[in-house]
Amino acid sequence: MVVPELRPWRAAGPHVVRIADAVRPRLTRAAETVRPRLARVTAAVGPWFARPGRPGSPQAPRVARPKTWQFTATAATAGLALAAGVATAAGPWDSSGQRTAERDRAVALEAARGTDHGGTRAHAGTPPRGPQAVPPAVSVLTGLGGTATTVKSAPGGKALGAVLDPLLRNPALGRHSAAVVDVATGERLYGTGSGDALIPASTTKIATAVAALSAMGADHRLTTRAVYEPDTGEVVLVGGGDPTLTARKEAGGLASLRDLAERTAAALAKRGVREVTLSYDTTLYEGATIHPIGVNPNLAAVTPLMVDEARSDGSTSGPAPRIADPAADAARKFGDLLKERGVRATPPGLSKATTRASTLATVSSPPLAALVERMLTNSDNDLAEALARHTALATGGSADFAGAGAAVTARLKHLGLSSKGAEVKDGSGLDRRDKLTTDLLTALLVKAGDPAHPELRPALTGLPVAGFTGTLAGRYTDGAAGVVRAKTGTLTGVNTLAGTVVDKDGRLLAFAFLANDTTAPTAAQSALDKAATALAACGCR
Repeated sequence: MVVPELRPWRAAGPHVVRIADAVRPRLTRAAETVRPRLARVTAAVGPWFARPGRPGSPQAPRVARPKTWQFTATAATAGLALAAGVATAAGPWDSSGQRTAERDRAVALEAARGTDHGGTRAHAGTPPRGPQAVPPAVSVLTGLGGTATTVKSAPGGKALGAVLDPLLRNPALGRHSAAVVDVATGERLYGTGSGDALIPASTTKIATAVAALSAMGADHRLTTRAVYEPDTGEVVLVGGGDPTLTARKEAGGLASLRDLAERTAAALAKRGVREVTLSYDTTLYEGATIHPIGVNPNLAAVTPLMVDEARSDGSTSGPAPRIADPAADAARKFGDLLKERGVRATPPGLSKATTRASTLATVSSPPLAALVERMLTNSDNDLAEALARHTALATGGSADFAGAGAAVTARLKHLGLSSKGAEVKDGSGLDRRDKLTTDLLTALLVKAGDPAHPELRPALTGLPVAGFTGTLAGRYTDGAAGVVRAKTGTLTGVNTLAGTVVDKDGRLLAFAFLANDTTAPTAAQSALDKAATALAACGCR
């Protein structure tokens, strides 16, 4: 699987505005259908995005409701502050889990005072003058609780079949299954082989996301520690299972190994310690570190201690050469950073921190909500495997491949979802023994949109946006850009797509398409994109 590097938001501004202009008419039509009930939906699920007291979240003053209700309703329609040209970058994510670029675009559109009201067209990409609080992202849901008096009824099964059947009969799709569900009601509107368990590839990450959020909560953070053994004078770097721990000078909001070294050196100085034996602890995880696919540029060795996902080429996403022993590499870098701060350290060795050890310093990852968004947008396999293991740890399971898969499955059952036919062997979907159904994938998306489960919302907000972000940045350039949000999946002979789309009447639909035994990857991918585009264009009644 190849995840493209993404251009910075500012550089992509003109492209964003152009696509926003292209999709605005459809989004406006969708907004018209949901205006009467937007406030109620936002009240039900919106507070998750900006609730006071979330760790690391700034306390911003309340701001007046945006003057352009079209923008607000449109954002609610599909979680599409992005859909209106919100962001082309997969990050950075702020402490609340909301993309910085998404917020910038929201403010820019507010400054324009609504370009759909007529009159002089403002420069939509120009931020407002002076400091101004950023309005929080509203819900990605619009159809929830809808009725025929506020949003048109859901598409009919026969009409959907007339549109989708010819597209899904494409020979390039091999064995395939499909399901389309009305998010408002959970009713399956269309299905073909929807109960058949097929290889899901990276759409497995939707299950991993929902399971992790369910088990740990959206505010959970992954912590890396440096501890001091009083009996031996040993400093132990304890891996906390955070693959986003970074040694870069600019941490960009991630946990910083440099900060950890700085704080550790300061704590040792207070003790009068200038020379230490350095060790590192990887006992948080169990079992094999190498994924069943073997050594692969899509995934580093799965260990609770690594920096920058053990990438040796400076990249931040996609396939890359990996350091063979990520934990030892992280410890060596930590030792070098200690030396730069006046602490002499021995070459690091593998050890285990005792219960007598005292904590010198800690650094923590962004909240789980942000990690889940990053995992889904970039199809980050290292994060996926880490979150699956943390799900196991949080629920009393073993932090190995088998335990992680079992924990994900157990959490889905805990949420009341049927796992019939499902087999989860890893967190990333790289294992070809994984099996999921389109019924389960759509049920996961509906559950993530349930107002009773706001903690699951990042499983929707992290989905790549067609034509804008992550693994969909280069797709849908001539149709449904900004309207389809979906997780992609690609293995040899496997092409999959699962996500949400708002049809032309403003109805929010969840869909999943799984294709196995595909013979022409490009043609299969195109066929799935056409099916999702057809859903976006469909009233189908």
